[in-house]
Amino acid sequence: MNILVFDIETVPDVETGRRIYDLVEMNDAKVADAMFAKRRAESNSNSDFLQHHLHRIVAISVLLRQDPDKLRVASLGDPNSSEHELVSRFFDLLGRYNKPTLVSWNGSGFDLPVLHYRALKHAVVASDYWELGEKDQSFRWNNYISRYHMRHTDLMDLLSLYQARSYVSLENLALLLGLPGKIGMHGSKVWETYQAGDIVKIRNYCETDVLNTYLVYLRFELMRGHFDAESYQRECHRLRNYLAAKGYPHLSEFLSAWSNSDGCTPPP
Repeated sequence: MNILVFDIETVPDVETGRRIYDLVEMNDAKVADAMFAKRRAESNSNSDFLQHHLHRIVAISVLLRQDPDKLRVASLGDPNSSEHELVSRFFDLLGRYNKPTLVSWNGSGFDLPVLHYRALKHAVVASDYWELGEKDQSFRWNNYISRYHMRHTDLMDLLSLYQARSYVSLENLALLLGLPGKIGMHGSKVWETYQAGDIVKIRNYCETDVLNTYLVYLRFELMRGHFDAESYQRECHRLRNYLAAKGYPHLSEFLSAWSNSDGCTPPP
């Protein structure tokens, strides 16, 4: 097993918003409000979810699982890291850890396109990620870019059979499986939390999303026969032990919520 589960958290790119909408005289909060209002008008709906190129990344969290027993959960960089550093660190991980399988929830629909745009903005080199078989022939048939390859396993996309009408939120699927779901906050609160200066809270929240995604992935691997019941339980217990050993408050809260559920024991 050589996998890298990932998730990003974003805020409005007010710098670009100022340029696009000529909002030079406004502060960040007012620029963001104007961007949200323009998005609602453009989409003819109540949704103010910005287009991908107008998101700025403020946190990237990952879970690395490598054989035989390496497991780590972390947020890249530190609370003061620039977006350039976060994006660079993410793509550097692919080479450092021997081109692992990427695992995400809606990574194809959101996280990776945003990472593409931000990498372009900051001139970040990501050659391992963009390999399509020119140097490594194995990537011709299984790469990070193709929707139907497994080197990037977007669980939301795959489980819905690539049908938008079948999509489900990570929160709802986690609860369906008896997993903790959202802990501490919700994605809709990231901008508010960022304005309050609490990057640590955003990073912690992002890590719990990665944990939920990883546990869904373990169940998926059980479903498709890559784990038997014993190996599935072993991976769950490995994660339990890791969270208990770390002892960080947000990880302990996740572990407590998980321990009060049946999310490690699939129904017979």
